Amino acid sequence: MTLDRELVSALERDYANAPLEPRERVMLDYVVKLTRDATQVSREDHARLREAGFDDVGILQITLIASWFNYINRVADALGVGRSEPGA
Repeated sequence: MTLDRELVSALERDYANAPLEPRERVMLDYVVKLTRDATQVSREDHARLREAGFDDVGILQITLIASWFNYINRVADALGVGRSEPGA
């Protein structure tokens, strides 16, 4: 959570070039990989998170939160939540 509108804009444009701490970038790299294809997440990804300072509980929390957002967004998309088309 941040009220820094410039940071939010930078993250929306391209998180890889946003002004982030290395630890935050490692976390977002993991979340992007998890979102695109969770079957490609490996022990090496978890090792990178540990090297960035996350423990097992932190890795679990990151995974659960990202997965929940992915899930709920897919449910909303499937049900047309937020669509302004007629009949949606």
